[in-house]
Amino acid sequence: MLDPALLVLSRMEDFDVSAFIDLQIQTIKESLGEEKALVAVSGGVDSTVSAVLTRRAIGDNLLCVFIDDNFMRLGEAEQVKIMLSSEPLSLPVEVLNERQRFMDALSDFNDADDKREAFSEKFYQALREKAELEGCNYLVQGTIKADIDETKNRHNILEQIGIDTVEKYGFKIIEPLKTLYKHQVRAVAREIGMPPELSERQPFPGPGLSIRVVGQITPEKLDELKKATFIVEEQLDPYSPSQYFAAIFSGETPKELKVLRRDAAKILGMSENRVRAGILGEKATGIINDKRVYGTILTMALIDSGDHSIQPDYEKIKGISGYIGDNYPEATRLLLLVDKKETPGFIVSIRAVKTRDFRTVEVMPIPWTTLKEAAIKIFDSCPNVSRIYYDITPKPPATIEYE
Repeated sequence: MLDPALLVLSRMEDFDVSAFIDLQIQTIKESLGEEKALVAVSGGVDSTVSAVLTRRAIGDNLLCVFIDDNFMRLGEAEQVKIMLSSEPLSLPVEVLNERQRFMDALSDFNDADDKREAFSEKFYQALREKAELEGCNYLVQGTIKADIDETKNRHNILEQIGIDTVEKYGFKIIEPLKTLYKHQVRAVAREIGMPPELSERQPFPGPGLSIRVVGQITPEKLDELKKATFIVEEQLDPYSPSQYFAAIFSGETPKELKVLRRDAAKILGMSENRVRAGILGEKATGIINDKRVYGTILTMALIDSGDHSIQPDYEKIKGISGYIGDNYPEATRLLLLVDKKETPGFIVSIRAVKTRDFRTVEVMPIPWTTLKEAAIKIFDSCPNVSRIYYDITPKPPATIEYE
């Protein structure tokens, strides 16, 4: 039988927001009856909308928890609790301090998929314990259509890949938004009266900053990333990207690629001695031939006679992206140097993209002066960072996140 929600969404352009809301509230009410349910809220629009719809359906039988896994942004746990518990939402939110559990679980891994798997396991263990304690037989999730489309690297995809959640965790999954894309979820959020700081909030990955610490997670890398993230969000917010953030890598020097340097100089119409090109030892996720892969990261610097990075021509840069796709098919990223220090340290990458459905994205041509200013502030706040790049890779071939 066709999912009732799919009938509402039979034509994307005819999406009836009010009808969807009424249908989901009724469906949840019929599914849960007098049962208690648990929802893990993050402050993101997906989980918040799911929580509001479910609370309208079952009232106080819904318990809202925020899992503080240590991979949130600075002050995020406190901010989310205040936002969600205040009017007009008035959701009662309990914060679960699970920082040490998650750090212990993820600190030994370098591989992106290993980290996501470890995160997912600890995430659902924490929810299972809370559900058992509170007598909840259902877990409400903010899963959306884009999550299901990319099931392989999503920590919140369970039943779709054959996991029996009742047998493994003791609860059944309720996913009110699984037929919607992000822009539709935002439309629902506005309709139910969510304030703009929540309805328009940029997406934040379920595993949090753990997948923006490329490679091994250490307290030092995580601390520097949290500070860099705050600065990047503050500096880029006025441009309203669909998503914008920082990631951190080890501090190794890129291995020089002379052929890429030569060919990039020709594409850009620049002298070869004004271009640098290299490859990092660490890898990042991407989409190649419609498959998610773990590919290489290329770097580039455009410099003046004083060896200082200069503003790129974003249109010409697109030509280099095409060239790389043809000549370096294993590459999933191209990072452009914004600024550097001579002292050794970590690498920070800034990412800012524009998209409608998050299935494909374009790089935003953020003004170079803004990126330079962000770099200066990161250097001031993060003494262990030595180089800052701007990620100029669309999706595909890059995923939005690095892992």
